[in-house]
Amino acid sequence: MKGYWKWAAWLLILVVSFSVMEAYSLYDNTATLSRFVWTISAYFPAFPWIAGFITGFLTCHFWWGGIVPFSSVTPNKVSKPRE
Repeated sequence: MKGYWKWAAWLLILVVSFSVMEAYSLYDNTATLSRFVWTISAYFPAFPWIAGFITGFLTCHFWWGGIVPFSSVTPNKVSKPRE
């Protein structure tokens, strides 16, 4: 599990920073993330499609077929992540 903590910490920082920014926007009565996305979509209608394309690409990249390691995959052999 060497090196996994940095990604878990990054995701935690991402969630905390989103929570802080959203709370501040609600407190200050300024644009929240949903309002920001709605406004961008109004001015650039392709934005939801591009965001969906990127989300779909990342979903396939991370979970399609369960192929995780960067080594070659041989039939009938389960690869383990490198440590």
